[in-house]
Amino acid sequence: MSASAAPAGLIHALLLDGKGGASALPWREVLEWTPDRGCLWLLFNFEDAEAADWLANESGLNDIAVDALTSDETRPRCLTRGERLLLSLRGVNLTPGAAPEDMVSLRIWTDGTKVIGTRRRRLLSTQDVLDELEAGKGPANAAEVLTDWIDRIVWRMAETVEDYEDQVLALEDAILGGEQDGMRLKLAKLRKRTISIRRYLSPQREAMNRLVAESIPWLDELNRLRLREINDRLIRYIEDIDEVRDRAALAQEELTSRISEQINERSYIFTVVATIFLPLGFFTGLMGINVGGMPGVEDARAFWIVVGLCLGITGLAALLLRIKRWL
Repeated sequence: MSASAAPAGLIHALLLDGKGGASALPWREVLEWTPDRGCLWLLFNFEDAEAADWLANESGLNDIAVDALTSDETRPRCLTRGERLLLSLRGVNLTPGAAPEDMVSLRIWTDGTKVIGTRRRRLLSTQDVLDELEAGKGPANAAEVLTDWIDRIVWRMAETVEDYEDQVLALEDAILGGEQDGMRLKLAKLRKRTISIRRYLSPQREAMNRLVAESIPWLDELNRLRLREINDRLIRYIEDIDEVRDRAALAQEELTSRISEQINERSYIFTVVATIFLPLGFFTGLMGINVGGMPGVEDARAFWIVVGLCLGITGLAALLLRIKRWL
């Protein structure tokens, strides 16, 4: 890669005009950029070797920042040192056909004049901010880029959380309506999804709490208030996900209880039937003994007498179960 050629992993290089718009910057001008020209926003695909090499050797970032921006796996976190901020976040995966809980990572480094972001997979929240810039209604500086970006990441979670709430409500109604086929599998999948997404949102809440609490010189009070509101919204989403998970667990318990009740009812019926026919089995077995001296062998009425005795024993057994309140 020549010094004047952009790394293959560069997604965009934008220079903010300070009025809500931005213009694409050629790579040669990126290398010559100075803070007095305005905020520079760079976004890379960190899996690209050229992008990783530029970040490591030519970006001027320290080893900690480079490792955080290019690491394969990272949990949400917030690190600050003076005016420099390093932030790792996760957004829901809204790619068609993908699972939302397979969250997409985003890493951001900024010193208040330049913003460098890295990601592996596409995030719709990034495109939201770019659309605002194209319309001339986007962020004007690094603080607003950071705030708008985070805002869109959290805002994009709303649809997924609402979908989980709709799913658990539908499953609850189906179970209360007596439906059982496939319910256990559906509940298990929903619980797995909520647990997976909760795994990343919990540390993301801690990262946001730290970001709001840190004294960063270029982060003004207005954007700090916006970040607090965004964090409150994130906390509400986490609480909603916890509620979905708990409701799914309760629905699964209700389903298990209903299945157990059905099994108990069937076992009860079988027990009652067996209890009623137990003396009949003994009586008919006794009368079926093939030995001499059996009464009624020569009497034509003997069969009907035996039938009457069987019916009498059945009625007596049923009456006894009824008196004992077992029937």
